[in-house]
Amino acid sequence: MKNKLNGVAPLLYLGVIRVEGEDAAKFLHGQLTQDFSLLGQSEARLAAFCSSKGRMQASFYGFKRSPTEILLVCNRDILAATLKRLSMFVLRAKAKLTDASSDYAIYGLAGSAIESIAASAQSAWAKVDIGNASVVCLYPAEGVRRALWLAPVAEAAPAGEALSEQDWAWSEVRSGVAMITTPIMEAFVPQMLNYESVGGVNFKKGCYPGQEVVARSQFRGTLKRRAYLVHSDVAMKAGDEVFLASDTTQPCGTVAQAAAVPLDSISAGFDAIVVLQVSAFEAGGLHLGSSSGPALVVAPPPYPLLADI
Repeated sequence: MKNKLNGVAPLLYLGVIRVEGEDAAKFLHGQLTQDFSLLGQSEARLAAFCSSKGRMQASFYGFKRSPTEILLVCNRDILAATLKRLSMFVLRAKAKLTDASSDYAIYGLAGSAIESIAASAQSAWAKVDIGNASVVCLYPAEGVRRALWLAPVAEAAPAGEALSEQDWAWSEVRSGVAMITTPIMEAFVPQMLNYESVGGVNFKKGCYPGQEVVARSQFRGTLKRRAYLVHSDVAMKAGDEVFLASDTTQPCGTVAQAAAVPLDSISAGFDAIVVLQVSAFEAGGLHLGSSSGPALVVAPPPYPLLADI
């Protein structure tokens, strides 16, 4: 596929939850799938907020703005409900949660835009602060480096060639790292979206809601669904069902995140991250919407999967 993923994209679909107070890190450590107690100023976390049954209610990019302030970046469509749920668990903790979306501007950086702004940020989940801006390195897409840029709204936007939000959305899909949106809230345990393989789960930290279910899924080798990449000639969206040609009754998978292929690419259509039964991935013959729906071309995720422990 021809690749021109390069530039700066405004990401208006993302919002920010601010967690302030001397217990901010301790509080999040006890609620999310990642270690926030040891979170340093030069790193970020991919993390999930799960129900008691281990199902993902939200996912975040989390990082410190100061020793007592952590920002959680998530999709705006789940922010209000997530803020309400998380706030219920604060109790006596010295932490205050607020919607800070209007205080910050968020941009996606790809390709040369990263080199000119934050060349030192190399590995995924590394973070660098440049003045009042924070830059978080994400997983690459099609071999192209990507990062998240966040700064107070009064700051000038990052310099670089314009990249459309639609093309950025496609890069998110091609990175293989899906973020939770309303259509897939509580649909998956973290491993179904390969979160344990992309730095989204820490199995050595203490308890959090759903921790026993998440750990059992990993350590007992019961992972029957994984996230894969698929391509279609027709539009796909989060929540769409996927079927095997040989089974007209039960879906074998669910679209987690989808985007149109950039217009200047060799192949047109749509790409998606789909959570599939492992057996369905191996069998092939996948279709969108029904067993006789549009055919899907499936591929492995663009990173190695952590083996069942």
